[in-house]
Amino acid sequence: MATEATLLVGTAATKTGGRGGVFRRMPGGDWQHVLTAADTHALTPHPTRPGTVFAGTKNGPYVSTDAGAHWERADFPAGAQVWSLLVDPHDPDRVYAGAAPVGVYRSTDGGARFAPLPPPAMPDRVRMDFPCRVMRFAAHPTRAGELYATLEVNGAMRSTDGGESWHDCSADLIRLADQPRLKSRILSDTDTEGMLDGHAIAISPADPDSVFLAVRMGVFRSRDHGGSWSDIEVGRFSPHTYGRDIRVSPTEPGVMYAALSVAARSQAGSLWRSADLGATWQRFDHVTPSATVMGIGLSGTDPAQVAMVARGGEVFATRDRGANWSSHPLPEAGRDAYAIACV
Repeated sequence: MATEATLLVGTAATKTGGRGGVFRRMPGGDWQHVLTAADTHALTPHPTRPGTVFAGTKNGPYVSTDAGAHWERADFPAGAQVWSLLVDPHDPDRVYAGAAPVGVYRSTDGGARFAPLPPPAMPDRVRMDFPCRVMRFAAHPTRAGELYATLEVNGAMRSTDGGESWHDCSADLIRLADQPRLKSRILSDTDTEGMLDGHAIAISPADPDSVFLAVRMGVFRSRDHGGSWSDIEVGRFSPHTYGRDIRVSPTEPGVMYAALSVAARSQAGSLWRSADLGATWQRFDHVTPSATVMGIGLSGTDPAQVAMVARGGEVFATRDRGANWSSHPLPEAGRDAYAIACV
């Protein structure tokens, strides 16, 4: 069995004593609060540089080169919160950061310094009680410069020039919101809110022209660069359809994982696995999270190791492809969890 992965979890501060930042657990050890500077909503390991991992925080991006033990803030413009990070698969020194208010930033030196790219200029369709943010990126595996991003709450967008300009990919999501089962309005004045409530986006090298999008109303796929979207109907398999995270295995490109729950804050959630790129799904976890499952952590070298984190600070991990699970709850200070990574 491979060496157990180190776990990193990003958290936000709460009014009841929760603290924001990054918590780290080494194999066999206890949780340590290793980054305390700001709420952390994204954790992205570098795919080709072991030990290097990026954290997206309310105070900009941070980088660690020792598997999360120590962190340094990147040179990043003030005033933007970072919610997503992507290492370009075609250039390991190019790193993208997605922000709130909506903005895209790019580093060409491995994440040491970031500069803003031109504003994406997406239509302002939904007004929420928080600034719209770039929640996740995905890069085309074979076409350099082709990027996708999903927005909370404003749909999806595509770039073919490395983020210099963006094309709106949300028209068909709005069309789908005409269906009664896909209407959802919580904080805005439009029933399209649920279909535009994007949380994660992914592309697999096994099918590079399919884009998978996780939104409040489920998991959807586009085969035409975001021009149209179809419901993969994950509800045929799962009682939970709120799509919070979706990941392609870095070692098995035909395998995907989805974190499915009831709502942004709920008392139930589960982790699902597809071995056929979304055609069918099987429940993967054998545990009972008592809150929304917020994030999935996949080992970059060992497909048997998978971890997940629920909003209330529950962390579960498997080292044998889901046959057995261990529980590693965060301390009381980590009770509003957003992201997890295996490094």
